[in-house]
Amino acid sequence: MENHEQTTTSTTHGTKVKPATKTSLLILSCILLSIGNCGGPLITRLYFIHGGNRVWLSSFLETAGWPVIIIVLIILYFHRQKNASFLVVKPVTKIYMRPRLFFAVAFIGVITGLDDYLYAYGVARLPISTSALILAPHLAFVAFFAYLLVKQKFTPYSINAVVLLTVGAGVLALHTSGDRPEGESTKEYVMGFVMTVAAALLYGFVLPLIELTYKQAKQEITYTLVVEIQIIMCLFATLFCTVGMVVNNDFKVIQREAKDFKLGETKYYAILCASALIWQCFFLGAIGVIFCASSLLSGIIIAVLLPVTEVLAVVFYKEKFQVEKGVALVLSLWGFTSYFYGEYKLKKGLKDEMQYSQQSIEMDQANSYV
Repeated sequence: MENHEQTTTSTTHGTKVKPATKTSLLILSCILLSIGNCGGPLITRLYFIHGGNRVWLSSFLETAGWPVIIIVLIILYFHRQKNASFLVVKPVTKIYMRPRLFFAVAFIGVITGLDDYLYAYGVARLPISTSALILAPHLAFVAFFAYLLVKQKFTPYSINAVVLLTVGAGVLALHTSGDRPEGESTKEYVMGFVMTVAAALLYGFVLPLIELTYKQAKQEITYTLVVEIQIIMCLFATLFCTVGMVVNNDFKVIQREAKDFKLGETKYYAILCASALIWQCFFLGAIGVIFCASSLLSGIIIAVLLPVTEVLAVVFYKEKFQVEKGVALVLSLWGFTSYFYGEYKLKKGLKDEMQYSQQSIEMDQANSYV
């Protein structure tokens, strides 16, 4: 995007992607990211509001839905085989990931598992309106690490977007002093606050790290490989959280917690399943946006959806819609518009530059015949 190499439709992270396919994948990834980013916090908070109190279980659910992605992988394999049906020698259906990439993704998965725990701890202690602090510093962290790790280039418009979205999210912090749930100690509230900010910092590092992994993979990055990366990353994150559940004896108390759940045992298990599926939408959408565009755009979309999550919290959990939330909504939409206007200007400038270069070449060729 800001990086000129990403503005070409033929090369993205070393891949060859048709413009229409790339656009479709980006739109699909944005939709999945929106569903996960808005629905994930709401469904997780629903679990804690009605009697759930297992933080490791909640963090486990954020990546435990990875087997569902195998269905997507199978569809992609069949699609590749169908497109290659006209070839004399058909490609063998195989796992694309090489050992070098596998270990890198496994490491990112472990970091993601730790981030899941930090996030779940924060959501367990803070209301949705307060846990939105996750995104207050998140975009700034993404921008910083994107510049550090992948040499992300910024335009005045993208810088303006980062500032506006960060300030807009930070405005939401102004009303948090009165949001402490009844019966919760100051120590628990502060710990939830600290864990939430730590989760924002860590995931701000993870997104550019995924982009760096794409660039340093030393193999072609296809969308099929992106899905494989998602599976391996979530597998190792889930294993990390599983160890935490075993140590914390979460598996032993799930059945008892289900019976005591305020909404009933059936809805308890339904919420757990829904949580796993919704969070998979988030992760698949995030890495899809990185594949099609950049980690910065992924962070910007997450930040833009912050006010939407706030509105949904007002609708479903009857939280108050303070003036700060309205200001944050306006700033977020402004920042989002600034970013994409900058992208439009950048692409238009490159297109005009290419047309001018082509005209110059044609004129030189014509003069050579004179």
